[in-house]
Amino acid sequence: MACLFFSFTPAKKSTRVVFFGDSITEAGVHPGGYISQLRDSLSAQGNTKKYDLIGSGIGGNKIYDLYLRLEEDVLQRKPDVVVMYVGVNDVWHRQMFGTGTDADKFQKFYLALIKKFQQKGIKVIACTPACIGERPGGANPLDMELDRFSGIIRQVATDTKIPLCDLRRAFMAYETLYNTTDKSSGVLTTDGVHLNDAGNTLVAENLMVKLLEIGR
Repeated sequence: MACLFFSFTPAKKSTRVVFFGDSITEAGVHPGGYISQLRDSLSAQGNTKKYDLIGSGIGGNKIYDLYLRLEEDVLQRKPDVVVMYVGVNDVWHRQMFGTGTDADKFQKFYLALIKKFQQKGIKVIACTPACIGERPGGANPLDMELDRFSGIIRQVATDTKIPLCDLRRAFMAYETLYNTTDKSSGVLTTDGVHLNDAGNTLVAENLMVKLLEIGR
């Protein structure tokens, strides 16, 4: 009696991506949010099953808040990729509440988080904070400080050899082109910080490029 042999190719598991951040990421899972837009774009490309997108954003979070909730909100979910989108509150809260984060401490916590992920074999995409006020040409009160923190993220990304999604530069370029009436909000944000539909689209478009690159 002839023996029949069957060959099964196991289905490739989806790439699990956790978006780790503050209120911008918390809102990103809502309809029209950048995470929802990414999911819709992946679906339109036939990549729905290739990626599992999970939002882990909490309003008001700064870099050390992310560090404190690292285990429960990220590592226990066993991601393949973590998108770190943080920094606005570390700058903004100093003006609003007299708190915030010192630049040297921000760098140490940011680097420590990346090392934690890399030790677990998790890939990381670093995002610079986009804006605190939308006036182009460095006219917003916190532009200089936000540029400083964005520079820290760029340097850490270079040192740790991880992909960088430079939202700061993307937003500044967009504002230069389209914010011709010098608005402080309403072009990419609702209030100078939190994203409107256009802002969410810009973030989603920039992150899509990085996700597809890292998923190859």
